[in-house]
Order: sequence, then C-alpha cells, then structure tokens
Amino acid sequence: MRYITGGIALGAALVFGALATTAPATAAPTAPTTAPAQSARTTGLYAPTALVLTVGQGESRATATVQRAVTLSCAPAASGSHPDPKAACAQLRSVSGDFTEVTEAGTGRVCTKEWAPIVVTADGVWQGSRVSYTYTFANSCAMTDGKGSVFEF
Repeated sequence: MRYITGGIALGAALVFGALATTAPATAAPTAPTTAPAQSARTTGLYAPTALVLTVGQGESRATATVQRAVTLSCAPAASGSHPDPKAACAQLRSVSGDFTEVTEAGTGRVCTKEWAPIVVTADGVWQGSRVSYTYTFANSCAMTDGKGSVFEF
C-alpha cells in the first residue's frame, strides 16, 4: 500500500509540476497606443503532455504492488525516464492517446491461461486533457502480446 501511495504522490507531483511550467506568460504593461490592442496569447505553443506509467503485480489498482514506474512527456519533444520515449509517444499519437487501443491490441499470440494478474496504469495529462487509466492483464504473456512500446519498461 505504501508503494501505491508513493507512486500516486509522484505522479501528482509530476503532473502539477508540468502544468506549472506551462502557465501562460503575461505581457508587461506598455504605453497606450491609438491602435487597438491585440489579445494576449492564453495557451502555450504545445498542449501539455506528462504521464506517469506504472506496472504492478495484482488484480486492481488499489491492491497492486507497483514494480516499475516511469515518466513520459511527449510535447514539445519525447522525453522522460521511459526507456524509449520516442516510440511510446509515437504509439500514443497514432491512437490519439486512447490507452484502450494500446492495451487491447494483440497479435493472436498463444499464451497460457494462468492467472497472475498484472496491472498497468497511466496518470497525468495527454495533450491538455486529464488521464487516469487502469488495465489488468491476465499474465505477463498477455501483457506483451503486441502491445507496442508504451508499457515496455
């Protein structure tokens, strides 16, 4: 339970830190002119994308023991502690940030029917929208069956 709480706290800190750095800058006051003033830009050049991804052993987010956790940022450039942030960001962009398409993709690989559940989570912000995603795989074989690079760490 302590690991889950720590992982959630880490994720929240990363998200709030990313959001704090994308706050719009305000222009300094200028002398009045006769021309109409242009409105100040209210958003950054890129929509914020900062995620914390975890893989844990257990049946649900609440009971899983987090085994690995990484950060992933896709804007303006792919970065973070993910081992292959460029490939992970490319995969997420190809499915418009829909984690369901990432976790439910498959190649038809034959896996055993053993029940050794693995929970993956994604928390943070994807292109300016809040994300909180959880998926439980039956076992590690089912998790690696053509799922791409997002949860490969």
